[in-house]
Amino acid sequence: MHVHILGICGTFMGGIARLALEMGHRVTGADDGVYPPMSDQLAALGIDIVSGYDAAQLEPAPDITIIGNALSRGNPAVEAILSRGLAYNSGPQWLRENVLNRRHVVAVAGTHGKTTVAGMTAWILDQAQLNPGFLVGGIPNNFGVSARLGDTPFFVVEADEYDTAFFDKRAKFVHYQPRTLVLNNLEFDHADIFRDLDDIKRQFHHLVRTVPGNGRLIVNGEDQPLRDVVDQGCWSTLAFFNARPAGSRGEAARELWTARPLNDDCTAFEVEHNGASAGHVVWPLLGRHNMSNALAAVAAAAHAGVPAADACTSLAGFRSVKRRLEVIGERDGIRVYDDFAHHPTEIEATLAALRRHVGRDRIIAVVEPRSNTMRMGRHRDALPGSLIRADLALLYQPPDLGWDMASLSGDGVEVLASVSAIIERVAAEIAPGDHVVIMSNGGFDGLARRLLERVDMAPPPIH
Repeated sequence: MHVHILGICGTFMGGIARLALEMGHRVTGADDGVYPPMSDQLAALGIDIVSGYDAAQLEPAPDITIIGNALSRGNPAVEAILSRGLAYNSGPQWLRENVLNRRHVVAVAGTHGKTTVAGMTAWILDQAQLNPGFLVGGIPNNFGVSARLGDTPFFVVEADEYDTAFFDKRAKFVHYQPRTLVLNNLEFDHADIFRDLDDIKRQFHHLVRTVPGNGRLIVNGEDQPLRDVVDQGCWSTLAFFNARPAGSRGEAARELWTARPLNDDCTAFEVEHNGASAGHVVWPLLGRHNMSNALAAVAAAAHAGVPAADACTSLAGFRSVKRRLEVIGERDGIRVYDDFAHHPTEIEATLAALRRHVGRDRIIAVVEPRSNTMRMGRHRDALPGSLIRADLALLYQPPDLGWDMASLSGDGVEVLASVSAIIERVAAEIAPGDHVVIMSNGGFDGLARRLLERVDMAPPPIH
């Protein structure tokens, strides 16, 4: 079967492409924005990609076209598909019908940490010889790919609340029907499709309604919006991590997973299950947010049958996900990191974790406001506070941003109007011992690569 994918370079759709290829289909695709790491994965797979969305790419007609949620009516390829009556589907629905059906789906949902928790969970199951399939919104370094079919009942999926397609405005995650569901956290985001936080809570509760009675709901008990979601109704067994909240739902939970840090940067911690020691983790990841992510993954793996002690041992070998505080260059004690953080909460957590790790070393944060919510100015007030642990923050003001960032200048924050200007500012500023963190959920006009070339810095050796 010939499967053609519109929007193939998105992390989710790139994963769909890999799964379809593993299933023996011929896979082609189209996109108008290509950048690593997904472009590297697709190139390694030998998938032919067309630049742009002209109708000619549909001749001869593929057997099925999978349409990404970034495409809308008016797109030439979309209009051609509809006019010619060609077969099409959304990525989430195709995934459900062709991959997830009759499998034990472990889904990870939340505003932050979905990719990392899903990657951790897949790694734990893999190390337990369960050979899970997975599809995550990034590339876990342990696997080197964002998706695989696996050959056991288990499949780990990153469960995104963004809408499915131009013809299906439900959240992606309602298609997955998980047996194990992690709810990691919940904040307002995606202002282009959600009115407010209550709107997002409603979508999360639609997801909760799909978990069977013999399934497991694993909830961050410290997160009030998630507790609100669960209080709307829960028909599955319930476990909490970090804290067991007061109230009927919290009291009904059979399990509580907590962590006790053993050092300041949380690279070592004790995992406790219902107050008793369950395992010990020593690993390279930084910060309390990653310690919390680990609890979620251990709890999810436990529902799949992996003992907590074995899960903790496996996490020692987890090598994170590409673009999650990933060191991409080193020289003379200077380190350059690439990080996917694009929400103030993520920016703050990442910089706080790095600060605890590096002490008084200087941190330079470089931020691109690329998400739709950031571009609409909805995080304007929260952004300055998220940067307080950086000694210098350089904010990129693209020409088409919907608001003026100039008001954020001052107190170690500078606003620059071009990527070239940012590169020159960093090149002039950095000194031995500095840490430069590039933060964007996009390609940032090649800033990472161009900066390393400008300062003659090589990628670090692979260990």
